[in-house]
Amino acid sequence: LTNNTSMGIELTSPQYLFSLGMFDQCLMENNQDASRDLFPGALEMMILESLRRQPAHGYALVQHIQQRSQNLLQVEEGSLYPALQRLLKAKLVKAEWTVSPATNRRVRMYEITKGGIRHLEREINRFDRMLEGIQMVLGPARRAQNS
Repeated sequence: LTNNTSMGIELTSPQYLFSLGMFDQCLMENNQDASRDLFPGALEMMILESLRRQPAHGYALVQHIQQRSQNLLQVEEGSLYPALQRLLKAKLVKAEWTVSPATNRRVRMYEITKGGIRHLEREINRFDRMLEGIQMVLGPARRAQNS
C-alpha cells in the first residue's frame, strides 16, 4: 500500500506490518508488537480485487497481496480461508477444484462473479469516501505538524 496512488494511501513508517482478517480486536488498542489490524472488509476487498485481475488459488492470493503491498501486508491462512468462505456464501466468488500445473496438486481456484465485481466497486467507493473524511480530519493537524 505504500505509494499506492490508486488507493490514495501512503504509510509514512515502513516498519508497520499489517495482519489482515483479525477483526475482533479493537483498532485503537495500544499493541507493542509490529502487527496492526485493518478495518472489517479490507481483506475481502483485497481478495476481490486480486480475483478481478485473474482467478487464483489461496496461496496465490496470499502471495499477490504481499507482493502488491511490498510485504507490508501479511495474510494468515486462518484469516484467508474464512474470508473466502464468506465470499463464496455471499456468491461474490465461485470456486472449482483443479490440478495446479506448477505443483501437480489439487487446488481450489477462486473466481470473482459479476455480483462480486459490483460489490467490490461499491466497497471501494465507500472506502474512498471514508478515507477522504479521515484525511479531512487529520489533514490540518498533520500539515501544521510538518511545517
